[in-house]
Amino acid sequence: METGRIAGPLLAWFEQHGRKDLPWQQDPSLYRVWVSEVMLQQTQVAVVLPYFKRFLAHFPTVTDLAMAGLDQVLYLWSGLGYYARARNLHRAAGLILADYGGHFPRDIRQVRELPGIGRSTAGAILSLALGQRHPILDGNAKRVLARYFAISGWPGRSAVLRRLWALAEVCTPRTRVRAYNQAMMDLGATLCTRHQPGCDRCPLAHGCTALLQGRPTALPGPRPRTVLPVRESQWLVVLSPVGEVLLESRTPTGLWGGLWGFPECDPGQDVADWCRQRLGVPPRLVEILPARRHTFSHFVLDIRPLRVELQSESQTIADGNRVLWRDLRQPITLGLASPVARILQEIMDMLSTP
Repeated sequence: METGRIAGPLLAWFEQHGRKDLPWQQDPSLYRVWVSEVMLQQTQVAVVLPYFKRFLAHFPTVTDLAMAGLDQVLYLWSGLGYYARARNLHRAAGLILADYGGHFPRDIRQVRELPGIGRSTAGAILSLALGQRHPILDGNAKRVLARYFAISGWPGRSAVLRRLWALAEVCTPRTRVRAYNQAMMDLGATLCTRHQPGCDRCPLAHGCTALLQGRPTALPGPRPRTVLPVRESQWLVVLSPVGEVLLESRTPTGLWGGLWGFPECDPGQDVADWCRQRLGVPPRLVEILPARRHTFSHFVLDIRPLRVELQSESQTIADGNRVLWRDLRQPITLGLASPVARILQEIMDMLSTP
């Protein structure tokens, strides 16, 4: 009964209004759909499009991705955020090459064992690429189902999530699953939006319980509010007399894992002492740069950057795996977190200003 109530009108709407010209839809191979689904996690289509095209141009196959260095993968991901996705994608490509001969697995149990792929992403990959019948429950699908069936509560709660998965399973049709799952995502992205939904144009409006109750925007329930803790970090933008900047590779896991950034110094430590101990030369200039704030899902990071110009070239030998001196006059083709990239651009603009 539920399949008929939702699938029929939704598929009819999709035929006329659904998105069918996205780049990963033109050649929906398992690899291309996998990359797109990972990029689309918590990221809008318009943002993903240029990243997807550039990523596939550099890594057209699973083998190409597996054989690439993580630095190159993170560089092409820079600015897209949630960098654990890129690390998991690279790691999964290596496993696919080693365990499946470079062929993306077609069994959902094997797909779900790959790093960074949960139940919904696995279902989306196999249904969109192969037409296999698997339900999906991304953010858009959660919103559509929560409103249509008036499911109260935050979807992050296990009890609510179980109800939504049960509904997703029963509503997914036996045929045309590729079109249905794409339609569900499209409806949530274009009409059944979080704010100001287009209920007057929605193909499911006739049976939407939340609309009939006059409270579509009240569902799904919001995430419980919490006060995010604040952390502080002091970054040293160390510049040599010949126009080079010092960059360090972050540890593979954790905050901005695997990306390159500036050395960090304890706020209570004297910067001149830090330079003498780490670099063997004192600073000529220490200048406070504008502070900035970066909000993560679980905390807020207050960044206090300092511009540090050295009196002479450091005798510290760069370690290509962990520490690099990079010429600011040349493009820096490394994976950089967004705040690092912005600060570097500001420094380059300062140096180029007469």
